[in-house]
Amino acid sequence: MSWILGAIGGFVLFPYGIVPTFQPSHFHRIYAAYGGIFIVLGLLRGLIFEGIVPDMFDVIGALVACVGVAIIYYAPRRGEEKLWSNHQRH
Repeated sequence: MSWILGAIGGFVLFPYGIVPTFQPSHFHRIYAAYGGIFIVLGLLRGLIFEGIVPDMFDVIGALVACVGVAIIYYAPRRGEEKLWSNHQRH
């Protein structure tokens, strides 16, 4: 019975990973941001539900991931409007 549930879970998760790639946005940047948030939430989940306090290396790793997300997501790109600009393109 457990292999059947595993197979069903796999079939359910497959579209979960594929469908977002059809979005017309910069999916790779959104996915990178999701990864950084997933790392932080994983550590918080361990702390809240299992009582496992993140050690120094967990915290440093999560911070490095979040800095990486910020660089990927917010770095200015050639040919793209600046994120923090108040000017509208005409």
